Amino acid sequence: MCRSLATLSAAVFLSACGTGASPPAGDGSQTLRYPQTERSAHVDEYHGVEVADPYRWLENVDERTAAWVRQQNAVAQPYLEAIPARQKIKARLTELWNYERYGIPMQRAGRYFYLRNDGLQDQSVLYVADSLDGEPRVLLDPNELREDATVALGEFVPSPDGRLVAYSLSDGGTDWRTWHVREVQSGRDRPDILRFIKFREASWTADSKGLYYARYPQRADGSGDDSKQMSIWLHRLGTPQSEDVQVFAIADHPTRNPYPEVSDDGRYLVITVYDGSLSTGIYYRRIGPDGTPQGEVVRLIDSFDAQYQFVDVIDDVFYVRTSADTPNGRIVAIPANATSRTAWRDVVTEQDFALVDATLVGGRIIAQYLKDAHSLVRVFDLDGRLAYEVDLPGLGQVEGFGGSARDRRTFFAYGDFLTPTSIWSLDVETGKVTLFREPQFAADTSAYVTEQVFYESKDGTQVPMFITRKRDFRKDGTAPTMLYGYGGFGIAQLPAFSVPVYVWLEMGGVFAVANLRGGGEYGEDWHVAGTKLQKQNVFDDFIAAAEWLIAEKYTSTPKLAVRGRSNGGLLVGAVMTQRPDLFGAALPAVGVLDMLRYHTASANARQWSSDYGLSENEAEFHAQYAYSPVHNVRPGTCYPPTLVTTAESDDRVVPWHSYKFAAALQHAQGCAHPVLLRVETRAGHGAGKPTWMQIEDWADQWAFLVKALGMADVETTG
Repeated sequence: MCRSLATLSAAVFLSACGTGASPPAGDGSQTLRYPQTERSAHVDEYHGVEVADPYRWLENVDERTAAWVRQQNAVAQPYLEAIPARQKIKARLTELWNYERYGIPMQRAGRYFYLRNDGLQDQSVLYVADSLDGEPRVLLDPNELREDATVALGEFVPSPDGRLVAYSLSDGGTDWRTWHVREVQSGRDRPDILRFIKFREASWTADSKGLYYARYPQRADGSGDDSKQMSIWLHRLGTPQSEDVQVFAIADHPTRNPYPEVSDDGRYLVITVYDGSLSTGIYYRRIGPDGTPQGEVVRLIDSFDAQYQFVDVIDDVFYVRTSADTPNGRIVAIPANATSRTAWRDVVTEQDFALVDATLVGGRIIAQYLKDAHSLVRVFDLDGRLAYEVDLPGLGQVEGFGGSARDRRTFFAYGDFLTPTSIWSLDVETGKVTLFREPQFAADTSAYVTEQVFYESKDGTQVPMFITRKRDFRKDGTAPTMLYGYGGFGIAQLPAFSVPVYVWLEMGGVFAVANLRGGGEYGEDWHVAGTKLQKQNVFDDFIAAAEWLIAEKYTSTPKLAVRGRSNGGLLVGAVMTQRPDLFGAALPAVGVLDMLRYHTASANARQWSSDYGLSENEAEFHAQYAYSPVHNVRPGTCYPPTLVTTAESDDRVVPWHSYKFAAALQHAQGCAHPVLLRVETRAGHGAGKPTWMQIEDWADQWAFLVKALGMADVETTG
């Protein structure tokens, strides 16, 4: 499969650059000449402070920017492909990626729906079986939709009667989804098509004849306008989207977005109103047997003072997970007719661990907790009595436990750093756990071990970190080490299996994951401690992790690489500009890197202000300006070898963040270390990326580190 990069012959590019290109850079064995990147005189003023933005023009989606991207790829691609270890790494990635993988089964009316990948299929295939042990058949194979496999299945939702499945497709990695409806028996699509949708699933009416969904408004040119708010619509099967009925829109707040969900009993349209990771509300509207809205919208929770997650409604009582007044979270029961919080009843009180998710299956509440950054699952009766703790396969990560109040069985997935994801079933009544599907991975992971350590951050906070390494590892400071982090939006970094990480271990590497503040490892307090005016805590935690690894002789600066994606890309950009002397290489991927303008890209991006703040607010501007990677690149500084990666179709963290950062680094670089920008052209933020493209991407990143960290005689087998 050819690589989907915007390429240009290196020879043509170099001759076209002439003497007007940026200064050459290299690593002592290969000289690079970067594209000439114009620096404009553009200046913005924030609260009396003038801030230069010389690369503002790279925000434009036009041929000038596209040509610049092609030139950057024409530097990066030959450099990476010339690294001798790359082909060996790619071959090993391909070999180990080739193992069968299953998704979590979903049951509707006796039928079971699940995803399966035979190993090297570019996209997982949707299967259906008429019973749990029945012969499965292919319901939808996304690999047939486009030759390069860059059209991906986004979400799928079977109808309550099991006869239909609503599913979404993403083209080229975009977050935009186009929804279709397929007949399960015939495998044919119905004419229904829904557009202008992002981020949330559609939800079936109880009679399986309608879908509630949230959508953006339509622009005059026929595209969706994600600079505006969503609203909720009802679609009746067999009718065009133009006849859909709007059933709810927010008119009293400029940034909140509503997302619909039909309750398990089919009697309520539950509306979660999102205003950032720390601020949600729950409204509802009663609906009839055919899904038609009845009565007015009721604002059950309208305070927007905490997180509120709808779990289910039983006998007109809403069960809700919340962080209100309880940083670790609790589950409350709220009568549908409640007019004040005095009517709320604690069902599952706050525990010693962070409550991160909850479902209601088989008449019991399944509560997922985090204990020192690994999963713990407890099952409660509806009166709050602890029934049992689920016997998990190990100290790793679980997800799933979906189903209805009528189901006796539920399924979950388990994995850790050295255990490929397996699928398990839970008998909700008895607590019995049974293995359902286990992959056969073509390598022996027993040669490696994961340990958890705690280290002290700058302000004395104890921060946990997972370290995966060879069992016979010697601490002599010479091991190439990858330090990974995220630290934002209450998202915890838990043990998870990764083929690229396993190949890194085979190459002699150490893999470390720091559980930074800003994440959800220890509840809402841990999250808030890494937001807005306290965002620097996240970077201090990551820097302290690097210093600890060096002090404990796991590695040394010339052998230490840092990597992060999205908010983690911001993390890498911030620490490498604050402490360029500390790292041997940096891999910021699809990062949020211009903190003064991140919120201008879309309405969704603006909602990240719950963690980042806004440059419109003076105190938050000063905090952002102090760490914003694009604004803290200093000319003449020696920055570590850096590979910046992004994708042209990323409409979540738009690629101009990476463009600006790479341009600034290339202009400022004060030594021979390379600064490369690699841009994928048929990919987005990461979801739906085909297997072949993932393998190429990881081969590039690991090869870059082989060269940057001086990893001689790389072995790629255990």
